[in-house]
Amino acid sequence: MDTLPPLRQELNLAVSPTNADGSPAWTLYDPAAHRFYQLGWPAFEILSRWPLGNAAAIVAAVRRDTTLHIELDEVLAIVQFLNAHQLTEASAVSDTQRLLRMKARQRVSPAMWALQHYLFIRVPLLEPMPLLRRISPLVQWLFRPMFWWITLASAAAGLYLASRHWEQFLHTFQAYAGWEGLLGIAIALSFAKVLHEFGHAMTAYRYGCHVPTMGVALLVLWPVLYTDTNEAWKLRSRRDRLHIGAAGMLAELALAAYATLLWNVLPDGPLRAGVFMLATSTWVVTLAVNASPFTRFDGYFLLSDWLRMPNLHDRAFALTRWWVRERLFGFGDAPVEAFAPSRRRFLIAFSLTAWLYRLVLFFSIALLVFHFFFRALGLFLMLVEIGWFIVRPVTREMRVWWQRRSDLRWNRQCSRSALAAVAALLIVLLPIRHSISSPAVLVRAKAQGVYAAHPAIIEAIALHEGQSVAAGAILARLSSPELEHQLRMATVEEASLRWQVEQQPFNDELREAGPALRNQWKMAQEAVAGLRAQVELLTLRAPFEGQIADLNPDLRSGVWLRGGERLFGVIGNAAVRGEAFVQESGLSRIREGATADFVADLPEQDTHRCIVSGIDHINLATLDPPYAASIYGGSISSRKDPAGAILPLAATFRVRFENCASENDIMQETPGRVLLHGAGESLASQMARWLMAIVRREITT
Repeated sequence: MDTLPPLRQELNLAVSPTNADGSPAWTLYDPAAHRFYQLGWPAFEILSRWPLGNAAAIVAAVRRDTTLHIELDEVLAIVQFLNAHQLTEASAVSDTQRLLRMKARQRVSPAMWALQHYLFIRVPLLEPMPLLRRISPLVQWLFRPMFWWITLASAAAGLYLASRHWEQFLHTFQAYAGWEGLLGIAIALSFAKVLHEFGHAMTAYRYGCHVPTMGVALLVLWPVLYTDTNEAWKLRSRRDRLHIGAAGMLAELALAAYATLLWNVLPDGPLRAGVFMLATSTWVVTLAVNASPFTRFDGYFLLSDWLRMPNLHDRAFALTRWWVRERLFGFGDAPVEAFAPSRRRFLIAFSLTAWLYRLVLFFSIALLVFHFFFRALGLFLMLVEIGWFIVRPVTREMRVWWQRRSDLRWNRQCSRSALAAVAALLIVLLPIRHSISSPAVLVRAKAQGVYAAHPAIIEAIALHEGQSVAAGAILARLSSPELEHQLRMATVEEASLRWQVEQQPFNDELREAGPALRNQWKMAQEAVAGLRAQVELLTLRAPFEGQIADLNPDLRSGVWLRGGERLFGVIGNAAVRGEAFVQESGLSRIREGATADFVADLPEQDTHRCIVSGIDHINLATLDPPYAASIYGGSISSRKDPAGAILPLAATFRVRFENCASENDIMQETPGRVLLHGAGESLASQMARWLMAIVRREITT
């Protein structure tokens, strides 16, 4: 191509801050598309000689006038760049055809259009320049150093005072956990975000930039305010651009600083609640979201300007894709861009972290979308999220690998990658997972607590911890004056009724009572027998041969006991048994007769090898041992209902095991974990079953 297409007349070329390597840079501005393009020294020299109209003449002029030694291909690459971004005049028929072809390539189907606009759409709401002109003289004090020194002192004072009332601060935060609190946080965030965007706009206006629009961007239907400050690219001072990028976060942090200070000095009431909302929501959201450089928020643009690397994400991602391909396949390609070794390592680590961050973020958004809409639409939109943000980039990169399969050579990188791929497939597909770890409890097969059946006083007791007792041996004698009084009264009444029954044939008045009198006597006899049985229970006997365990040390003669009070336990000399609480995903792999290794939570106890003796195939409605529940620090997700019962949130099943070896150290209920050695299962089958369980649950609910 000898004749060059003319450039559009309205394009603007301005000097930019130098690049990270110290080389000069320029910015090409397209006012029609409101886009900025950063140019290096060779591109600037080429464009500055564009009126020559001939590629060869430009190459010769650049070589003659500068120390650069450019080639004809570099000029042709500039031509392709200008045509691709429609920066040249379209005056010929061929230009019209080229533009029509570009439009045809950019045309999307209605479904793709809806998908793209569902994922991201901008809605301009305000042209802020008239407002900025009016309020700018009134807020010049915000840009003075004294204001920021006062703000810094207020932030330090507010945080110090809040730390002295930390429990009250946390209690206030917990008090706004309901819907009213969420509404208040939403209002506070909206106010803070409006202030954030006006911070960007006012700072950009102060440095002479035109702010064409402010509005709302819908990111997966979630509203996010935005301000168009693209003209900051025309500023020659990198410091000024950093000020514009940080202005929004600084405005929010200043608001949070004064709100935190006011919370410490205001009395309780609506005003204090309002500043609390501003303080907490602004601190958290500003530092957690806007400061992150891994998404295109303020932190990203600040890092990009600080590193002097426009398009930081794209350049870092491209470099990391090259690095991954070289590590996996060893193509021998040159780096996509030349960087110093330290800068290259930083960009690769940064992009890998950004990919991991985005993976978690996009997957979280997909789950949020799934739960926000009704099931069918939520599932569809979740799959769209995962497909567009997670699967699509991966498949696009793998398509590049496939297209370059002819470039593969059997080298060290390929050998290493092939071995790693085979190992990964074996790990995923082979049934190598044999053990299932579950919370469990181990007890003696015979274990019984001994309680005071009635309020009573200890008459005699002589026991000690670990004492061996025979079956039926008397362990303690109790007495209950109230129960003995009831027995005496019932005995007297029974004797009276018996005499009346005996005299009934000889007494006309008693004879008139008929069979009812004998029924009363029988009831009295039953009452006496019941009271005597209760009195007999006051003589505590060993239910079986065993040992005394968990003895109350305060038990002695003359001590009063309340009804139902536990006194001690009797542990049998027989084997121990246990119960495990298994999630649904592992139940199908367990078989009766399989081995189970119980490991107590107490490190001084031995490991117990047991045998699975029974499996319940009906999930537990309530969870008996509290230490296995998550609300008490256990591993089973659970909640407590209003009646106090512990309810597992996922399907949980009871598995019993017994015939445990090394059982002499088990004297009481012992919590721990058990390794149930079941049938092998691959990670792939486990994941498939987990997904099917989720699908079944969502279909049935």
